[in-house]
Amino acid sequence: MMGAPAAGIPYWRLSSFYFLYYAFLGAMMPYWSLYLQAVGLDAAAIGVVLAVMAAIRIVAPNLWGWLADRSGRRLLIIRTGALAALITFAGLLVRTDLWWLVAVVALHSVFWNAILAQYEVITLASLGEQVHRYGQVRLWGSVSFIVAVVGAGQLFDRLSVTWLPQLLLALLVLIAAGTLLIREPAVARREPPAGGLRELLGARPVQAFLAASFLLQFSHAPYYGFFSLYLEQHGYSRAATGLIWSLGVIAEIGVFACAHRLLARFGLRAILLASLLLAAVRWLMIGFGVDSLALLLVAQCLHAGSFGSFHAAGIEFLRRYFGAAQQGQGQAVYAAVSFGAGGALGALLSGLLWDMSARLGFVVAALAALAGWWIVRAAVRGPLVEAPATARAIGQ
Repeated sequence: MMGAPAAGIPYWRLSSFYFLYYAFLGAMMPYWSLYLQAVGLDAAAIGVVLAVMAAIRIVAPNLWGWLADRSGRRLLIIRTGALAALITFAGLLVRTDLWWLVAVVALHSVFWNAILAQYEVITLASLGEQVHRYGQVRLWGSVSFIVAVVGAGQLFDRLSVTWLPQLLLALLVLIAAGTLLIREPAVARREPPAGGLRELLGARPVQAFLAASFLLQFSHAPYYGFFSLYLEQHGYSRAATGLIWSLGVIAEIGVFACAHRLLARFGLRAILLASLLLAAVRWLMIGFGVDSLALLLVAQCLHAGSFGSFHAAGIEFLRRYFGAAQQGQGQAVYAAVSFGAGGALGALLSGLLWDMSARLGFVVAALAALAGWWIVRAAVRGPLVEAPATARAIGQ
């Protein structure tokens, strides 16, 4: 159950922007590789485009995070990023050759990556003492992802997928307009302590968490980049593809709705370990069970673990380890290492492996998730990540 909005927090205003933001991703992610294939790119070239989009996240979030933490102007950065992302994405209407596409998505990604990490900081600050309600706010992004992915699937069974840029531009207009509804909470600006970020990044649990995040997003690359192509190769329609994608996000919603209770009961470490293990199982099920609709549906339900629970635990991990003055940079480092470096390397490798064996890409993904599980098990320990009862015992 979602539960009633908590009193005293701007629940619907916070949720509405997640709704718009993830509607764009829901319309884009399942169909982007199909669009790139439709305009003439092969698997290796598709991998290059996807890798560039991810690689920008290595640098851009850190730049925006540093700027936001220094200036305190998070809302201005979000609004500027949304408008510039709209303008640059319109370049897709001009040409569709490989290097033009690379240039357009690179510029778009620079500004797109100004938005979410800073909005996460505003959300957490707005929630205040009710930060455990984050999952209930974020789940509306999952709801819109479902609406967009199913709607786009139905649309592209009737229209050419080459209309995707026009659909995405319309959503970017709504996102830019939606930034006008955001209100930044009045929080005293704090100067980051000298050397504080470097010390935090040197902590063993933080390094292990970032390494596991890198490996988990690396493992998601064949899914995000090539899952729709994989389904199409095995005879699934685009409408069916949209429904299959949406099932994963429905499962994710359930996790976000009860994330605060799961974290309170089991602790961060246990949630991270379970998420990584479920991810490995999921990739093997997709790789070897794509022709069985039943196995595929079960695998999609595991999205609740491979993404949903890990992301919820990750946001809480960053909140606990990074002080209020360094939340923006903490979010940015997380995005850069996981979605940036992990996503870029995974996309490049997936593109290279695709023509050899799509199944092999999912096997490599499962091994990466298992490596992340081993790292968390070995190095993520301590009162901040254990279940409450264990944490109290350690502190005594």
